[in-house]
Formats: sequence, structure tokens, C-alpha cells
Amino acid sequence: MTIRAGRLTLLPLEVSHAEEMAVVLGDPELHAFIGGEPLTETALRARYARLVAGSPDPAVTWCNWVVRLDAEDRLTGTVQATVSGEGAEIAWVVGTAWQRRGIAVEATRAMVEWLGTQAGVRTVIAHVHPDHTASAAVAARVGLAATDRVQDGEIRWEGPA
Repeated sequence: MTIRAGRLTLLPLEVSHAEEMAVVLGDPELHAFIGGEPLTETALRARYARLVAGSPDPAVTWCNWVVRLDAEDRLTGTVQATVSGEGAEIAWVVGTAWQRRGIAVEATRAMVEWLGTQAGVRTVIAHVHPDHTASAAVAARVGLAATDRVQDGEIRWEGPA
């Protein structure tokens, strides 16, 4: 479902978003903390097809949105949640050209609120690289707190939906 959030609209992910998102996510700097490299449009299209098909585990729901900045009518990033029971693991990414404008906070906050009111989620979790201060700031601004748990080199952040 579509989520409206101030100056943003979170649109359910579609395979057709791959063309525009390949450009948005094309900066290698976006991978500094998560590893890998930007996907080609073809590879992103295949990835989006898998995501849109949904989780193979019936107890898990994948929620994926692209983030549109309405004033520019441009896709600027993604937010996602893996929902299991009353918990969800969340993630966000905003293209380099749109960073430092509050888009990640606004989009992630809208997703977390939707998860709490529409999906029955009570707790959200994010994993943030310890050196990624921008993502740590997003996590804190949406109500998550860093824990002392580390998984795959990333700090676990938790909070209410």
C-alpha cells in the first residue's frame, strides 16, 4: 500500500522501478558501509522481481517501498521491512543526490508508523555499521536506541513501532 508522508510518497516496490532506481542507487559511495557495488538495471530488475514475489516463508512478510520526493516527482531511495510476528527488521537507503535533506528520516518514520498501525508490529530493529553516523542519526531520530549487540559487524538498534 501507498504511504503518504509530508513531502514524500512511499510507493510499493514494482519491477518497473528498476530503471529509475538504478540511477538513484548507482553511486558506489552508497556501498561504503554495506559492501558490494551498485547493481545494473538488469540485476536490479531481477532483485525487485524476487522481492515483489514475497518471502518464501509464510511466517515472514517483505514490505518494500520506493521513496518519491513529490515536489521533484523523482524516486530518491527505498525503505524496507521484514516482518515476522510483532517484530520487523528495517532498512533504508537514499541516493547520494538527495542525502542531507531529511528524506531518510521522514520516509523511515512513516514506514515505522505504518508498521505499528497497519501491520501489528510492536518492535523494530535496524543494523547500522558503527562508523555510519548518518544512518545512526536516522535510527535515533525514528526512535531506535543502540544496543550492545553486534551482528556481522553492525550495531543492533531497537525501538517501538
